[in-house]
Amino acid sequence: MTPAIILSIIVIYFGVLIIVSNIISKKDSSNAAFFSANKNAKWYLIAFGMIGTALSGVTFISVPGEVGSANGEQFKYFQFVIGNAIGFIVVATVLLPLYYKMNLTSIYGYIENKLGFYSYKTSALIFLISRTIGSAFRLYLVVLVLQRYVFDYYKIPFAVTVLISLALIFAYTYKGGLKTIIVTDTLQTFFLVSSVLFTIYFIARSLDLSAIETLETIKQSNYSKIFFFEDFITNKYHFLKQILGGMFVTIAMVGLDQDLMQKNLSCKNISEGQKNMFWFTGIFVVINLIFLCVGALLYIYANKNSIALPTDLATGAIRTDLLFPEIAFNHFSIIPSVIFLLGLIAATFATTDSALTALTTSFCVDFLNMDKKPNDPKNIPTRYAVHIGFSLAMFLVIIVFNSLNDKSVVSMIFKIATYTYGPLLGLYGFGLFVKNRQVLDKLVPYICFASPILTWLLNDYSQVLFFNYVFDNELILINGLITFALLYITSSKKQIKIAA
Repeated sequence: MTPAIILSIIVIYFGVLIIVSNIISKKDSSNAAFFSANKNAKWYLIAFGMIGTALSGVTFISVPGEVGSANGEQFKYFQFVIGNAIGFIVVATVLLPLYYKMNLTSIYGYIENKLGFYSYKTSALIFLISRTIGSAFRLYLVVLVLQRYVFDYYKIPFAVTVLISLALIFAYTYKGGLKTIIVTDTLQTFFLVSSVLFTIYFIARSLDLSAIETLETIKQSNYSKIFFFEDFITNKYHFLKQILGGMFVTIAMVGLDQDLMQKNLSCKNISEGQKNMFWFTGIFVVINLIFLCVGALLYIYANKNSIALPTDLATGAIRTDLLFPEIAFNHFSIIPSVIFLLGLIAATFATTDSALTALTTSFCVDFLNMDKKPNDPKNIPTRYAVHIGFSLAMFLVIIVFNSLNDKSVVSMIFKIATYTYGPLLGLYGFGLFVKNRQVLDKLVPYICFASPILTWLLNDYSQVLFFNYVFDNELILINGLITFALLYITSSKKQIKIAA
C-alpha cells in the first residue's frame, strides 16, 4: 500500500462525493435545503447515515486500539455503549417530541422559549464551542494517519494536510448542506460498515479461523472482558460509572446537540423521527460491538506475527490508536488495505461534514436569524462565509491539539465533553423539570462558565474530598447538576398574572 496508491484512492473518493453534491445542490441550494433538507428526508436514509456521523474515525481507530491498552480496558467501552443506547431512547421519547412540537430549526430555540434570550444565546454558544473542539479532535486522528502514511512521504507539512482535508469537506458541503449530507453520509456509512466486516473476514482468514472459531478465539482471549464491577470507588471503568456516563454524554452530545438533532428534525413528522432513532440505536450497539471484536483480533494478529505496537514518531510513546492503520497499511495485502482506507475516510469525514453543516446552521439561525427568511438568496453568501469560518476554527484547534496531545483521542474527546456539554444538561433539565421558577436570565452565561470550573476542581480533588473516589464520564452529570443547582438558587418564583 504505497503513498501514491493511498493518495489516488483519496482523490477518487472525494471526487465522487463532490459530483454527488453538485447533482443534489443544483436542484436546490437554498438555506431551507441547507438547514433542514426542506423537512422531507427519508427516515431510513437518516438512520443509516447517522451511523457514520455518530461513530467517526475515533471509533474506527481508537476503540479497537484501546482493547489491548496497558490500562487493561478490554471491552469495557461496551458498558459505555449500553449507556449510549439508554440515552438514545431518552432522546427519542422525551426531547424529540418537544422539538417537533415547537417546529424548531435550531434546537436551542427551546431554551429561549423556556428560560430567556441570554440563556438561549449561551446554549447555542456552548454548542458551537463544544462541537468545534470535538469535531476537530475526531478529524485530527485521521489527519495524523494520513500524514504518517502518505503526506510525510511527499514532505508535506502537517498544517497543509489539515487544510487540504478541510477544503475537501468544504467542497461538497457548502452548497447543499443537510440535503447533501443525508445522501453522502449514507454512501459513507456503507463504506464504513463494509470495511469493518471485511476486516474481520481478512484477519480471520489470515489466522485460519472459521466464523465460529473466530468468535470463540475472541471470547477466550485476554481482551474480551465487558463488565467491570470491582471497586466502585477507585475504578473508573466500573459498570455503573460507565452506564451513567454513556447515558448522560449521549443525552448531551446527541439530544442537546444541533448536529445529530438537525438530521432527526429533517423527517416529515415525529413518528418517522422516532422510528429513525430506534433503528439507529440498534445498529449503533451492534456496530460498536463489532469494532471491539476487531480490536481483539488486531492484537491477536499482532501477537502471532510479532508486530510491535506503533509509537509516536516525536516522543516514542506507544500509540494504540495507530495499531489498526499500521497493520492495514504495512501487513495486509492490497485489497484489505484499500477497504480499510475507505472505511477510515468514510468514518471520519461523515462526522466532520455533518458537524460543519450543523455549526453553520446554528450560527446562521441562532445568531444571524436566517430562519426568518430561509429562502432569501441574499443570505447565501453570508452562509458560505460562516462555513469557511468554522472550517478555519477547526484547523486552529487541530494545530493546537497536535502540539499538546499524547493520549488516546477517544478518551480526550469524552473527557472534554464532560466539561463543555455539562451546562447544557443543567439548562435543559431546568427547562424540563422546574415549572414555577424563572431564572435570572442575564446571569446564566456566568453560571455556565462557572459550572465547568467547579466541576474541574471537584474532579481534581475527588480522591481527597470523596474518600478516593475517581470520576470518569459520569462527571458530565455532576457538571449538569451544578449548573442546575446554581440556576435554581439564583432563580425566583414566577409572578402569576391575574386577569382583570
